[in-house]
Amino acid sequence: MIEANEQKPAAKRPRKMAREPQPAKAAEDYLLIEAPKPKTKAAKVELMLQRGDGATLDELCAATGWQAHTCRAFLTGQRKKGRTLERSKREDDKTSYRLAAPLACD
Repeated sequence: MIEANEQKPAAKRPRKMAREPQPAKAAEDYLLIEAPKPKTKAAKVELMLQRGDGATLDELCAATGWQAHTCRAFLTGQRKKGRTLERSKREDDKTSYRLAAPLACD
């Protein structure tokens, strides 16, 4: 019999064992359905500028929610980073901007 001032020994929990290693999945088990979406607005704009026909200022504003002066400032920032922006007129008389070639370090 256990008296009031004596305590029962604490029950020990069973030790957790490491899990068995799982075999690695083959590359063919992973299928990409779509390319991942850009995480930032700047990345979205860069993708738009790399298209064959480029992007107009209105398209950039609509895609990002930026005002026109912000989009123009982003384009200026691209030039300052050393990228070459080509400017051309489309058939509908809108100016489109396109990155000539991505930088090698990107």
